[in-house]
Amino acid sequence: MNASDLIRTRLKNQRLTSSEFKKPIDVLHWFGAMQAQDFNGAKWALAQRMRDATDTDIEKAFNEGNILRTHIMRPTWHFVAPDDIRWLLHLTASRVNQACGTNYRKLELDDSVFRRSNRALTRALQKQGYLTRAALKPIINEAGVLVNDPVRLAHVLIRAELDGLICSGPKVKNQFTYALLEERVRHTKILQRDESLAKLSLRYFASHGPATLRDFVWWSGLTLADAKIGISLAQRQLTKTVLEDQVYWTANDVGVAQRRSRSARLLPAFDEYLVAYKDRKAIIKENHPSGVDNNMLGPSIIIDGKLAGTWKRTTDNQQTTLALKPFVRLTATEKLAVAKEVERYARFIEMEVRLA
Repeated sequence: MNASDLIRTRLKNQRLTSSEFKKPIDVLHWFGAMQAQDFNGAKWALAQRMRDATDTDIEKAFNEGNILRTHIMRPTWHFVAPDDIRWLLHLTASRVNQACGTNYRKLELDDSVFRRSNRALTRALQKQGYLTRAALKPIINEAGVLVNDPVRLAHVLIRAELDGLICSGPKVKNQFTYALLEERVRHTKILQRDESLAKLSLRYFASHGPATLRDFVWWSGLTLADAKIGISLAQRQLTKTVLEDQVYWTANDVGVAQRRSRSARLLPAFDEYLVAYKDRKAIIKENHPSGVDNNMLGPSIIIDGKLAGTWKRTTDNQQTTLALKPFVRLTATEKLAVAKEVERYARFIEMEVRLA
């Protein structure tokens, strides 16, 4: 395997060059979880990995609870499948709470405070079914946990998510809501810790490989020791490759992806192709202008797996405009590939798109 093989194989495993997935939940079962703090961008990230999907399709799946959004693994939002949420929380919640620990202490939030807020959330959501953050704030205040500070409120809700109490509910008038996890997901299998470690390891390296141990630790939020155990437990289903003295893992029988015609993708901010690796130098072209480095996690133009520019969507008076900013002049073939991707995005949002 060389550097070009690595990029092509990642594109294949990330399902950015081909995909058989028909539903958002199929994508999440493949990935394990997908970062989703930018909700609109995360819906596009799911659609990128499906045969054909619109924003409306994915919004419907979210509102019906077929996909969930919660804080899991690293302390940020992720999309996750309902049948995966409990074993993932059981495996990773303690690590996320550890990462939030400094803020908990700074905000004077401890276990006794969280018990009061959790009781208040449970009572309210049992009665109402689902409520917005704004509706929950006075309810938590009345329980003696003051959350007028939006940061304090956010951490109270994060802790309730990590405790397996609440998760995303349906949107109401474009506002996000919270619901009781027990109401959204009634029955799921309980996994032992080793089984969870093996399952998460295999999911990651199948969907993101070739990737390193260090990449997996970054993506999962696990300790180095637990990540090593996970790889060891899943090792029979993984293939090890060495490139430039680095050990990479991927799922068995993947092989090196074949060369394809020129491909282009307009990836959203925090897409798994960008965010899921500690070391992102593989996607950086040698001729990038100064100031462009491997920390670029915004909306990105990707050509043949390499970072080739940025893009931005604006909507004004029902007119959607995409501003594309390539780092270097594109060839005619590259322009054609990007134009096809713009057409695909227009089909996704079900609107005409103007280029700027």
